[in-house]
This record gives sequence, C-alpha cells and structure tokens, in this order.
Amino acid sequence: MGRYVIRRTLFAIPTLLAISLIIFLILDFAPGDPASQLPLTLPAEVREQLREALGVNDPFIVKWMNWNRLMFINEPLHAIDSTFGTCIGNCEERVRIISWASRAPAMDIIYQRLPQTLWVLGLAFLLGTLLAIPIGIYSAYRQYSWFDNLGTVITMIGFSVPTFFTGLLAITVFSIWLGWFPSFYDTTHDVQWTSWSSIWTQIRQMIMPVAVLTLFNAASLSRFTRAAVLDNLNQDFVRTARSKGLGERAVVMVHVMRNSLIPVVTLIALSIPGIFSGAIITEQIFRINGLGQLLVVAIGQGDVPMVQTLTFIFAVLVVAFNVVADVLYGLLDPRIRYD
Repeated sequence: MGRYVIRRTLFAIPTLLAISLIIFLILDFAPGDPASQLPLTLPAEVREQLREALGVNDPFIVKWMNWNRLMFINEPLHAIDSTFGTCIGNCEERVRIISWASRAPAMDIIYQRLPQTLWVLGLAFLLGTLLAIPIGIYSAYRQYSWFDNLGTVITMIGFSVPTFFTGLLAITVFSIWLGWFPSFYDTTHDVQWTSWSSIWTQIRQMIMPVAVLTLFNAASLSRFTRAAVLDNLNQDFVRTARSKGLGERAVVMVHVMRNSLIPVVTLIALSIPGIFSGAIITEQIFRINGLGQLLVVAIGQGDVPMVQTLTFIFAVLVVAFNVVADVLYGLLDPRIRYD
C-alpha cells in the first residue's frame, strides 16, 4: 500500500504540471491586463513599466516557468515559514504570486476566505453525507415502501431544483416573511466561543445556506447509495450469507454495505474538492465571502493570477482525493491489492 501511494504521488507530479500548463495557456489567451484597474489619467509609460515589472510582456514559456517556481516552491516555503515561524532561505525577499486587483499575495487572500467556505460548505457536505448514506441504505432495503417513496420524492426535488431557487425561496419564507434568520451571511462576524449570543448569531446565519446545500448534496448521494445497495442485495454472496443463518442486520451492515460503499466512496472523494472550490451560486445568493465568490470576482476583474491560483488549487485537490479514493478501495474490499 505504501509503495502504491508513493507511486501514485510521483505520477501526480507530471499530471499537475500538465494541468498547470493547460490552465496557464487558456488564461494567457484570455483578456486581462494588470493596468486596466489603474486610473485613466496615469501616463502610458507608467502603465507599460507596470506591465514590464509584472512580466506581462515576457514570452509564454518564461511566464509559465516563473509561475511554476512561485507555486511549487515559493508559496509552500512561505506557508511553512508562516506556520512554524521559520525562515527558509531568503524569506524576507521571497517573491510570491500577486493578485492584479488587490496588489496583495493571492494565497494570503485565499487563506482569509477559506474559513468562510469551510464553515458553510464543509458543514453542509458533512451533514449531507451523514444523512444520505443511511437514507440510501434503508430506502434500498425497504424498496417501494412509504419511506422509499417519500425519500424518492424529496431527493428528486432536492436534485432537480437549482440551489439559486431554493436559496431565494428560503430567504423569502424564513427571512422576509417569518423573520427567523438573517437574509445574508455576515462574514465580518467574529465568533466568540465564550459567548453564547455570538455562537447563536453564527448558527442563525448558517442555517439557511447549510440547509440548502445539505439538501442538494444529500439528494444525489442518497440516490447513488440506494442504487449501489440495490445492486448488491440480489447478489449470490448475500443469499449465501442468509443461508448460513446470519441475521439481516449483519447481512446488510457487513456484507451489503461494505461492497456498496466502494462506488459511493468514489463519489464522496471526488466531491470533497467541491467544498474548497465553493458553491458559487449559493455563495452569491447568501453573500458568503468564500472561495467561490472570490473566483467569480477575480474573473470579473480580469485578475489572471488569482484565477490561475484558485483553479490550480482545485485541480490539486481533485488529483489528491483520487489517490485517497483508491486507497480506501483497498480498505473496503480485501480483494483489491496494490502489488
């Protein structure tokens, strides 16, 4: 197993380099200029000096190699120095990826937005997973029962209705009509864990966006889990387990569930990067100042370095959790070996 993880990790390096090349190539042809946000009264020679300083006029291969050096070397070294208080190399003059819009390091802005995304999207993903798997298993075991029929209706609504509609509906009903929850998420609220009123304020503003995303996440995952369990309930090994006198609980929880979770784990692992990429539409509706909104704003401002950094981070997460899913296969199914 250890050798397999190392082999997959080494294979991921050229994959990430290829992804960075594609991202950089696409965005290099996209319109965007760091001088576009400057006042129109600024002389043309000053604008050109700024473009030269940021390397906009450099050849493509030079810009790509410089960006890879910053992304793979400088930014990880800065993260290590910031976390452990060290100073590796020339840390005081280390060059970093700078956002064209804010003129600040792109990774610093991402670190600032990350907690807001994890608060809402992370909790919604966790709740959706914890609800979807048992609902999907029980719906499959009690196929065509009232629970299965009710779950089918709810999950089809949750999966079919877009989040911008359910989000606006939740704001209209629970915020405007009933006045139970705030309309928008206050990203400036600093949670004081020693104050119940501060904690309750955070809970109230999280309920609606978390509920909307939980319904959407749980709907698709529960249907997928139900289909996987139904596929295994009629297999020969289940009939063999029952013929040996095993109880239904043992048959379902040990034999059926373990085999059914293999494709479910794939879906969960590949969905985790979506937590960090952000639910762009939901964040726009509830004014959540997370990574999804940051990406939308960066695209609108033509902030190429920020868009490149965010999209590459999302790609890294997808590759990493692919490896995690493959490792979990071996834990769930003993027949899978990585020799």
